[in-house]
Amino acid sequence: MVYKRQVRRNIKQLQRVKTWQLVVLLILSGFISATLLRLNNIGMVERRSAVIAADNVGTNGITQSRLYDLQRYVSEHMNTDMGKGVYLESTYKRDVQTAYANASNGDNPNGNIYKKAQEVCAPQFTHYSYAYLQCTTGELAKYPEGSNLISSANLPIADAYLHVFVSPLWSPDFAGWSVLVFVVILIMIIVRLTSVGVLKLLLRHHYKSI
Repeated sequence: MVYKRQVRRNIKQLQRVKTWQLVVLLILSGFISATLLRLNNIGMVERRSAVIAADNVGTNGITQSRLYDLQRYVSEHMNTDMGKGVYLESTYKRDVQTAYANASNGDNPNGNIYKKAQEVCAPQFTHYSYAYLQCTTGELAKYPEGSNLISSANLPIADAYLHVFVSPLWSPDFAGWSVLVFVVILIMIIVRLTSVGVLKLLLRHHYKSI
């Protein structure tokens, strides 16, 4: 009889909180979590756009500051995956131009052959690309001194201009805590349904006299 009363008492305690109430809380917390996670991602996109804008302007100090802001934000907020990252295309293009300009010979009888190559290739492309680099190299190769210029130019490594920052799986911000609440409520629902089911099975199979 003691076991019977104990089982019944446990069932009544579990039934004080209705399952539908927990489900409503789960839906609300899920909506809040999704919204906050989305805001985290939007924050990353805005900061990545600020990096690209600074890169296009060409102020290295500002670009590095925006990069640091992006890195710090991504590392401190979940759901801020950058995908392929952010590539400082304009900075790379400027550095390539500087490398060619430094390697060009001012006493060249053909003049500044790098500048001539730019005059041909620049109008053909709206942004820097591998095709743009091929065009420049092809134009330089038309001059006898071009091969020396290409080999002597200390071109930067393209991969060094790609920045990828990793976001944490969980972060202690509003989005992270809301996800934690969602998981806790979900576990409560599973535990409640499982416990009630087990206790009812005990009453049905082991205490048939109840």
